[in-house]
Amino acid sequence: MQLSAAGLALVKTCEGFRGRAYLDVAGIPTIGYGHRLTQRDAFPAGIDEATAEHMLACDVGEAEEAVTSLVKVSLSQGQFDALVDFVFNLGSGRLGGSTLLRDLNQGFYDIAAGQLLFWDHADMSGVEIEVAGLKARREAEFNLWTSTQPETPAAAPAQGVA
Repeated sequence: MQLSAAGLALVKTCEGFRGRAYLDVAGIPTIGYGHRLTQRDAFPAGIDEATAEHMLACDVGEAEEAVTSLVKVSLSQGQFDALVDFVFNLGSGRLGGSTLLRDLNQGFYDIAAGQLLFWDHADMSGVEIEVAGLKARREAEFNLWTSTQPETPAAAPAQGVA
């Protein structure tokens, strides 16, 4: 399975494009459409949107592979899209160790969908706080999950990756 146009629109809407490196809401160095920078990445002059699109395609591919590997039950396109966005935003480790995944792999689709909504907090200097952008993103994922024909989701302005 691959991320649909609606899923990609969600990622792009939530992340927003930034041609210069910035710190996301969790303080992680990021560029483009939510691409996490590593120590070997250096873009002193920034990047253009075409480069960001290429990075996004690679990052989405990794998220798709993680979802395919971790999920043991069949998924609708909307469910797959929601999980790919979740992994893109939070990482495969968060999904891998989650109650969301455990419930899903036991076939409790509705309960797993509800679990998405709990992931709207970020650690800010040791304190977990609800982040409006993450709340909107999780709600958009929930809407993708539960829709039979996903539409392009509306989300809060880009808040970066948490």
